[in-house]
Amino acid sequence: MTKLLGISGSLRTESVNSKLVREAARLYGEADFKEANIKLPLYNGDDEDRHGLPDNVLNLVSQISDADGVIISTPEYNAGITGVLKNALDWVSRHKPSPWVGKPVVVMSAAAGRAGGIRAQTMLRSCMTSFSVRIVPGSEVAIAGAGSEFDAHGQLISERYTASVERLMQALRREIEA
Repeated sequence: MTKLLGISGSLRTESVNSKLVREAARLYGEADFKEANIKLPLYNGDDEDRHGLPDNVLNLVSQISDADGVIISTPEYNAGITGVLKNALDWVSRHKPSPWVGKPVVVMSAAAGRAGGIRAQTMLRSCMTSFSVRIVPGSEVAIAGAGSEFDAHGQLISERYTASVERLMQALRREIEA
């Protein structure tokens, strides 16, 4: 069975990006889906030199390595990705070998603004370029006005957004099976 890892760029309890990651996994279909915990200590090279990679970072590295594909959704903070997501990327980048090499990754966003976090996606793609991931091309998913786009069960309300996520999940499936 396909193993999917979801990474939400938000730590909020009712995060729309966590909802979007879960919804994407549901729309992907049959898969072993796990959500990553990116609540990690702030990266500090001195701490790494003294103590190595923390256990929760090693767990995240293992989850990325074990996944057949990764679904990342990020909010947009000041035209970029969240500090917590950047911190997680920085920590994982310290592990050798990199768990990202050749990994199919889909990038999505959900935000309150009318652009739906599209600028954060640009930054995320840029950050991930050096990891040699396979960013999955396909339908661009940027959920605008995200607070009102999910029902009480965390599912997308809009058929347009649902169709976009479905197309992106079909593209992810093709990448995984390639």
